[in-house]
Amino acid sequence: MTTLEKEITFVWERQWSAMTYLYLVVRYFGILVAMICACWGGLFYIPEAVSYGMFLLMQWGFSVYFCLAEVILIWSLYALYNQSKHILYVLLGLFLPIVALDIAVNIFLWSRPSVVSMQEIIITPNIKYCTAFFHIGPMPAIYASIPVMCYDILLVVLAIVVLGKHLKERKELKMRPSAYVVTIVRYHVIYFVLNLATQIFMAILWADLPMVATYLVQLFNGTAPFIIVPRLIISMLDTHANDNCVHVSKTFEDCVCWTSPPTLEQYEMNPAHYVPA
Repeated sequence: MTTLEKEITFVWERQWSAMTYLYLVVRYFGILVAMICACWGGLFYIPEAVSYGMFLLMQWGFSVYFCLAEVILIWSLYALYNQSKHILYVLLGLFLPIVALDIAVNIFLWSRPSVVSMQEIIITPNIKYCTAFFHIGPMPAIYASIPVMCYDILLVVLAIVVLGKHLKERKELKMRPSAYVVTIVRYHVIYFVLNLATQIFMAILWADLPMVATYLVQLFNGTAPFIIVPRLIISMLDTHANDNCVHVSKTFEDCVCWTSPPTLEQYEMNPAHYVPA
């Protein structure tokens, strides 16, 4: 709710683009998954069969949300590299096996009752709840997370490379760096750290953790990504709107504020305010 005012200003009242649709899906699909996470696992009693179905919705929801967040990173790199089709095709080509791997992990790990099952915990005759029990160790989840982290490292390196190039070009022109570019690269780094933590926590869920530790891990996985990712996107749009950007009314991917500015920059202005010499 804290970002609703900025969302109205920078999303609903602006020209819509691919990034707009991605933000809205991430924002409101994330809220749906977070609500399922809040209802599951002890908030109130849920029968084992229903609890297992909700658990599957949670895990598949995490996967869809992860893929959407990765697409946002890919799209931002596509924009940073001046809409390079080669960068876009390479990143999408490498991303498709990651999606296939994620689907396979969901099918063969999270969706098999012999691997993950629900069990009713009875505290008192009037207090009971269902929780997940994992029947294999964390190594399969760890192995599956390695390609994901390698791909995220690639995205971070590409973002840092374009930032270095941008800083060098702006230094040669004796101009300050674009706050927009710096914000986007910062978003890549923060998301990398967030996803690294999420992958680690998802893997250690398979270890024999104490109940309190398990619930803390599930609390992080069920809240942090759905709060941080939309806020990072809004911060990018906010920075763009408040930076002295060339062609500020352009859509995200069409903005040129991350490219080397021409010798004489001409900012957009209202034609009614133009006074001929």
